[in-house]
Amino acid sequence: MNAAQPKDVNYPEKGATYPREDGAARIRLPEGYAHLRVAVPIGRGRDALRAAGEAVTTFRMHRSSGTVIRAEATRAAPGVAVEVGLGAGPLVLRVPCRVVWTVADEDRIGFGYGTRDGHPECGEEAFLVERRADDSVWFTVTAFSRPAVWFTRLAGPLVPVLQRSYARYLGRTLRRLVRRAVESSHGSSITP
Repeated sequence: MNAAQPKDVNYPEKGATYPREDGAARIRLPEGYAHLRVAVPIGRGRDALRAAGEAVTTFRMHRSSGTVIRAEATRAAPGVAVEVGLGAGPLVLRVPCRVVWTVADEDRIGFGYGTRDGHPECGEEAFLVERRADDSVWFTVTAFSRPAVWFTRLAGPLVPVLQRSYARYLGRTLRRLVRRAVESSHGSSITP
């Protein structure tokens, strides 16, 4: 695991979303937070893994979904500051995060970022692409969070619903990006 030692995330459980060798679904998330796990099939094979990993770690997936994202670097790396724009038009809330870990091995590519002071939530979110034993490629969003400001406390149960919906939307966006990348490089289609 490549891990940052950022001093400015606003929660103590840094790196808790890092995937174990035996799969993202086995991550034990800290108590006292709402938990989120969304897994979306992306395709099959190494080409799909590479294309998805590139889209995730360069923030292309986020940008292609319509999310405004600014980062200190072109690729996720431990310690990189990221600012995510939530909302639309004049009602965009810019929320600060920091990449706390990355992984790039034979069957897994992704990163996790943590919230910083000024974020309306407190916690960590991971974006992981993994190729499983059956050669299927999955995108998983794993997160733990709790409200950090009055308006997320007021929104209550609506926040997890929105987070789950957004995670699924990211998965659909990534599947589309991967399909295009694999088709353009090989002239073949990829099975979702």
